[in-house]
Amino acid sequence: MRARNVLLASGRRTPREEVDAYRVLAQVGPAAYLPLLVRALQSLSYDTGSGRKHASALALSEEAVAVARSIDAAEPARADVLYRALDACQRELYDVGRGAEGLVMRAEMVDIGRAQAELSGVPAVKGLREWAAGLSDEGRYAEAADVMTELIAAVLPEGTCGGTLAWSLLDWIAALHDAGRSAETLAAFETLVSMEADAANDRSSMLCHLYALIGYARMLDTHGRGERASLVRHEALTLLTRLADTGERNIWSSYQTSFWGALLAFSGAERDRPAPDGPRPPSGAAPTHWSADAKRRLSGSLHALHEEVDALAPRAAEDPDRHLAELVRLHHVLTVRSAVHWERRTHQFTEHMRSLFDDGVGLARRLYRHDPAEGARALARILIDRSTFHAAARDLGPALDDFREALRHLGEARPVPGGADRSVRQAHAT
Repeated sequence: MRARNVLLASGRRTPREEVDAYRVLAQVGPAAYLPLLVRALQSLSYDTGSGRKHASALALSEEAVAVARSIDAAEPARADVLYRALDACQRELYDVGRGAEGLVMRAEMVDIGRAQAELSGVPAVKGLREWAAGLSDEGRYAEAADVMTELIAAVLPEGTCGGTLAWSLLDWIAALHDAGRSAETLAAFETLVSMEADAANDRSSMLCHLYALIGYARMLDTHGRGERASLVRHEALTLLTRLADTGERNIWSSYQTSFWGALLAFSGAERDRPAPDGPRPPSGAAPTHWSADAKRRLSGSLHALHEEVDALAPRAAEDPDRHLAELVRLHHVLTVRSAVHWERRTHQFTEHMRSLFDDGVGLARRLYRHDPAEGARALARILIDRSTFHAAARDLGPALDDFREALRHLGEARPVPGGADRSVRQAHAT
């Protein structure tokens, strides 16, 4: 009776009072009150008003899972209630560094999603993206690539879905790339480029199309397709020239910048050192889909990387033959990691990152003067990265200048005969 009075009384009740009341009532009316207890436990674990987690958030989430499991299997709502409880609990587990247990819960979420998809006839299975991200965290890249391939096969026919498809494609590309499946990686990247081209033609973001083209060219270079990469860069040059003249037609909050950050991560991945044992995100995956462990590891690496760059700088000045190229590489890794880290953390992102990009170009110019053969490609690569940074900061004139200079260092400054667009279409066709 006291529990019922708490719920029926006028006035505001606390989340703790609500949980206590549902714990009592669930014993006498499980069908009605167990789902409500699960929801109350989740509400108690995180205070949406203050934005702070309860000190016992993990324990409350684990209790919510246990309660959800106790719901009668014949109850129609059980699957949804259990899925949401597992989802909340796996996030808590990843947050405290218990990723292996979180991955087990993600696997159970996929099992629920498959059962629901089979019943409903909906092709997309809930939980696949989280499952793939967890597999990548554990270095199980081939499995992650298979899971993302399954997801894309289900969602691609449905269209862009308000931009969510682009993020799924990025995650798919990252998983395929980390699994070493080069042909599939390039085919997936072409799908992303084509989708962004269609969106740009439909008066959507031209910047996202630009970033996709530049990322695609970079990936083509990585997999030894230099001739096609050159053609795609010329298409990017045509688009960037147009952007510098007209500006971006649509600014969607931070969407374009986040898209840039995810693609920039590919630039650093090829020159980054293997991560220490432990979770790491797939190269190029959107940071919003990383585990809490991976985010912490990225953040924690920045200070040590800064110190390593600072310690190497005087040695590179004294003995450039031995140390300058490594300094350029290491500074580039620092720049990319910092950009990915800070892009969503401060409205002063561009001011925070500008000096790092400028310093990177300065170091690459030193390498170019010291060793033109090795320095030319390094300088071109870093100029292209700074060009995309300028574009993300809406400094489209400097972005175009950097990109043109990069093409000169690559020996690609002369226009492609027959027109860039037609050449790119021919390259895609072959």
